[in-house]
Amino acid sequence: MLTSARASAARPAGTTSTPSSRPPLAAGAGACSRSPGSGRSSTTASRSKRGLRPVSRARSPPPPETTDRYAFFTVVYDFSPLDLRPPIWDLCTDLNTPRSRRRDSHRGGPAAGQPQRSVRYRHLRNPFNPVRLFSDDQIESMHQAALGILERQGMRVLSPRGRALLAAAGARVDEATHMVRLDPAQVTEALTTVPAEARLIARNPERSCHVGGQHVVFAGVAGPPSVNDLERGKRTGSLEDFRDFIRLAQSFDAIHVLSMMNEPQDVPVAERHLDTTLAQLTLADKPLALYCRGDPQLADCFAMLRIAHGVDEATFRSEARCYSICNTNSPLQLDLPMTDGIIEFARQGQLMIVTPFTLAGAMAPVTIPGALTLAHAEALFGITLTQIVRKGAPVMYGSFTSNVDMKSGSPAFGTPEYAKAAFGAGQLARRIGVPWRCSSATAANAPDAQAAYESQMSLWGALLGGCHFVLHAAGWLEGGLTASFEKFILDVEMLQMFCELFQPVPASAEEIGIEAVAEVGPGGHFFAAAHTMQRYRDAFYTPLVSDWRNYGAWTEAGAKTATERAAAVWRTTLGAFQPPPMEAAVQEELGAYVERRRREGGAPPVS
Repeated sequence: MLTSARASAARPAGTTSTPSSRPPLAAGAGACSRSPGSGRSSTTASRSKRGLRPVSRARSPPPPETTDRYAFFTVVYDFSPLDLRPPIWDLCTDLNTPRSRRRDSHRGGPAAGQPQRSVRYRHLRNPFNPVRLFSDDQIESMHQAALGILERQGMRVLSPRGRALLAAAGARVDEATHMVRLDPAQVTEALTTVPAEARLIARNPERSCHVGGQHVVFAGVAGPPSVNDLERGKRTGSLEDFRDFIRLAQSFDAIHVLSMMNEPQDVPVAERHLDTTLAQLTLADKPLALYCRGDPQLADCFAMLRIAHGVDEATFRSEARCYSICNTNSPLQLDLPMTDGIIEFARQGQLMIVTPFTLAGAMAPVTIPGALTLAHAEALFGITLTQIVRKGAPVMYGSFTSNVDMKSGSPAFGTPEYAKAAFGAGQLARRIGVPWRCSSATAANAPDAQAAYESQMSLWGALLGGCHFVLHAAGWLEGGLTASFEKFILDVEMLQMFCELFQPVPASAEEIGIEAVAEVGPGGHFFAAAHTMQRYRDAFYTPLVSDWRNYGAWTEAGAKTATERAAAVWRTTLGAFQPPPMEAAVQEELGAYVERRRREGGAPPVS
């Protein structure tokens, strides 16, 4: 569902928008949906040439009051008896209205007296109970084993500031080895102050979202050094690629929060945080992501957030307006920028997601319970540190446990083991009462069938497992080394389908439609039934990429694959993009801040 239909004229006086800087699309680039009435007469003529005969299936004339609507349905040509295939019915002009226009009807409200299927992609709830792969006793055994790891072995913490804070809180610190050990009671006490839910405040209040409970949020891929698309192939990621991905993330309601979509390697690392934060703040109005690469960079990003949100430091600390990921260096190590990032995010009241990255057989025991236990110990350590810094600081339990190809050592994603690990991680997160983050991942090198089924398996693991925050949900390719534009759109299609799956299904007497059954009778059809006519425009999910035409019509339209259609969608979306409104004074202040810090040399990352 595109949200880029905002009219510039609707912006409040005194506001402006960032120019999209999009070049004109090449001829023929882009139609992502069928045009009204397209292809019908040519399809009919083609079938006539193949010797197919017309057959009318209408049982009886439609009621007078439905005559006009009945004309929306046409019976097209049947196959000959020798073809041995069933007749084909097709829907004509009205159902060929471009998808974006039909989807807009969900916002405009139903016509008077007409039922309307409600679509709420911006605020998503998972209505299903999470899968329980392990028994409660097994989960408790893993939890206690993780506490034992922290008590006996501990974690190596490379940040002197982190070790000092932990020592002051009662942890046992060995400065010679940098190992820090936590007593189980200390971890248990810290868990009592972790919020069970968190809220991410967006620049646009309608885009703010909840994390925890039954709420689910999706974010795009984060961190790949390379990008890929059908036209230009694989290449080093640039700032303009990053901006384009942010434009796409803003355009689809199934993407709830932003992410660091790719590394813009054409920007010096000391300035990169300035440009990526500016792009997120000016090209989108959703909650955004930051990287933890040292306090000076975070200070810049937090200052820019305060400018964009129009808040002072105290107000900024009161609610989370951004999130970041802390990856432990498995096994059992917490690096300097990650430790300091945990500390600073907790101090500022922003959402930290502590995520051990464990590959069974490589950085973790080869068994799923063993890998989960190690990851659980590392997550507990990071979560405890957040509460030592500031009780009640928002934090999430992150999981990214998969396996490796034991023949080559290459990481594998979207595997059955990945899904099982997700189920177990969800149970462990619920055991300690902390919101849970998971991912959608694939090892595929192209946006092909492997990419689709591995990503789908990952999503099932996350969503059936009760995940609250799905990172890398759109665009991930090549094990996270590449962000793909076509894969982003294909993933959005899958996310929208899950959004639809999560929608409540009304079952009133009107929805059951007993009158329609009586109206049609034996051997009839429901195309022209009043029940259908009241609902057909919004009765079913309208796909973004999927092509439901028959083979002949699909061939005549160019025989485009899903990946090719996805390429047209993202190009069309970027061509139509309009950034959300931002007051001119705020935009100028942000630009001035970035230019001043750029002149001062930015902030080199800490490692």
